[in-house]
Amino acid sequence: MLELSILGFLHEEPLHGYELKERIKALSGHVRPVSDGALYPAINRLIAAGKLDEHEEPGAGAAPRRILSLTEEGREDLLERLRRPKQAEITDQVRFNTLLAFLRHLPDPAEQSAVLRRRLDFLETPASFFYRDGSPVSAEEAGDLFRQGMLRVARATGEAERKWLAEAIGLLDQPS
Repeated sequence: MLELSILGFLHEEPLHGYELKERIKALSGHVRPVSDGALYPAINRLIAAGKLDEHEEPGAGAAPRRILSLTEEGREDLLERLRRPKQAEITDQVRFNTLLAFLRHLPDPAEQSAVLRRRLDFLETPASFFYRDGSPVSAEEAGDLFRQGMLRVARATGEAERKWLAEAIGLLDQPS
């Protein structure tokens, strides 16, 4: 997801490393912090793979700033990642939110809709944080206040997300 975030933010505009880190931190850092020890090696891998370009500009102080931009190969990689997300990027809420943050860069509404349909299909499969005899436990069956709370919040969030997904798919599927 870190590479997707890097590619996605650089699709919008060239940035230097600190600006890029701050944007990634705002997107998912409250749940999954991004460290320099993860960010800069990921940037270097993408540069080595020809997906990012870098050049230096004079900095506000004495040190020059390393400006990163997306190459055409990086653009193609981003679009491919958006078209065909891994299953974990559909099922994990934080990863899906990262995917959702950049889905607008995918130019084909039908492809955008296909990604949203995968998420909707996942959300419509009965699931729970807790199971009894192989069946999902509902909030009403949880047996304690705290698990009931978890399950009720998850149910409300899921209902809201399913409603939005259905609306978004409906809009994307309209003839242009």
